[in-house]
Amino acid sequence: MLEITKHFKGLSLLLLLTVVSLIPHSESLSGFRRGRQVDGFLGEPSKIATLQRALDVEDLWFEQRLDHFQSDETRTWKQRYFVNDAHYRNDSHAPVFLMIGGEGEATKKWMHEGAWIHYAEHFGALCIQLEHRYYGQSHPTSDLSTSNLVYLSSEQALADLASFVIAMKAKYNLADTQKWIAFGGSYPGSLAAWAREKYPSLIYGAISSSGPLLAQVDFTQYFEVVKASLASYKPDCVEAVQRSFAQVEILLRHMIGQRNLDEKFKTCTPLKDSIENALDISSFFENLAGNFAGVVQYNKDNSPHAKITIDEICDVMLNTTMGPPVTRLGAVNDMLLEQSKSKCLDYKYDKMIANMKNVSWNSETAKGMRQWTYQTCTEFGFYQTSEKKTDTFGDRFGVDFFIRQCMDVFSDRMNSKYLDQAVSKTNKYYGALKPETTNVLYVHGSIDPWHALGLYVSPNAKTPTIYIEGTAHCANMYEPAANDTPQLKEARNKILKYLSKLLDGYASFAKFS
Repeated sequence: MLEITKHFKGLSLLLLLTVVSLIPHSESLSGFRRGRQVDGFLGEPSKIATLQRALDVEDLWFEQRLDHFQSDETRTWKQRYFVNDAHYRNDSHAPVFLMIGGEGEATKKWMHEGAWIHYAEHFGALCIQLEHRYYGQSHPTSDLSTSNLVYLSSEQALADLASFVIAMKAKYNLADTQKWIAFGGSYPGSLAAWAREKYPSLIYGAISSSGPLLAQVDFTQYFEVVKASLASYKPDCVEAVQRSFAQVEILLRHMIGQRNLDEKFKTCTPLKDSIENALDISSFFENLAGNFAGVVQYNKDNSPHAKITIDEICDVMLNTTMGPPVTRLGAVNDMLLEQSKSKCLDYKYDKMIANMKNVSWNSETAKGMRQWTYQTCTEFGFYQTSEKKTDTFGDRFGVDFFIRQCMDVFSDRMNSKYLDQAVSKTNKYYGALKPETTNVLYVHGSIDPWHALGLYVSPNAKTPTIYIEGTAHCANMYEPAANDTPQLKEARNKILKYLSKLLDGYASFAKFS
């Protein structure tokens, strides 16, 4: 058996998988923001207790360079990783699977749960999870000041992976014939594909789940997919939502209506105090729209995120016995407040900005939101906007609202021109929706709004895709359940067969169950 020292025994597998997670809530940073749940895009691998498995996983640490691209920068820091060797078959052709951490704390449960563990059982893989720099307990700098965040980028994270793989091959005496396969979901799904693109001599292949490849400042398609996903349950649901938002606009015009909205939506502060503050009102509407976005994005996933379904919120919105659409919208808001354990709806813009400007590692925002916001401001955009009066969710949170946050939290220079240039640079560097990669399988769900920025239709044989009808964000990654849809089960089997092809047919006869 591979000697992984006494500290690692009982752990398992070394997988090149990429994951995402994020922040616990406060009343001003609660719920669903920027397309992410409070504990991240991916979260934990299962919400079903009977599918959860217990296994001790030890924190391990790797000395990493602070800056991989400046030779005169010699500072280093400790990056956290986990190892699981339970299914490792220990020969010169056994694969290595690496889970690449994303914009939140790396989750130990993924070391013994999730679809990738089942793949590891089939292929006898050794699994490792590497936490992303600046997230979780991997702290490259003393705080999260804007000057320190210059070392936070996807490019630096990929270089971390390359350095880590080289070191692990030496540390554990892994043969060059052992293929490393990258897996990841959401932002780490992008990283998995890009790792293969930028470091093909180290990363042999990748399974990229729900990964956006196209950086885009104004992500208008996001709420278009949300609308289509609501309509896939009942078309009348979209009409009811649109009428409810229109009624909110009408009630905002008068003080009595504002008080009515305070009561319906349990606002933390009276709307009358913010009626002249366009940023507060934008934040209010974004929160209400985010209620639907969060439900849609994780609809019926085997994830702890997926507590409320499209069916449930649409049934509320279509229940005329509850009162007019705006009252039903308030009921949906109640459901989401309860889910996030929030007592009231906090929409105050200045409070949000003040929280986001806290640079301490001990702050709530340091659990992921400040860092990820920085990455959106410097690399990706991804701003989920609604900017036309005819849109289902109105016109109150256009792209300027999000660019303003970049400027208020980090720097005045992060204006529209800066964002456009940053996004253009990202797309040029990685290839956007025309990647020059091989051995990468791109997986997306039709319900997931993020598929709009991903590769879900295969342009050629070199870039295969799986598009799963009726599934949401990273659905294929979570722990399988008996009641999974046939199309989800089929997708997992296709992934298994693709891995078999990459790994020279090993266990090609196996079927995912």
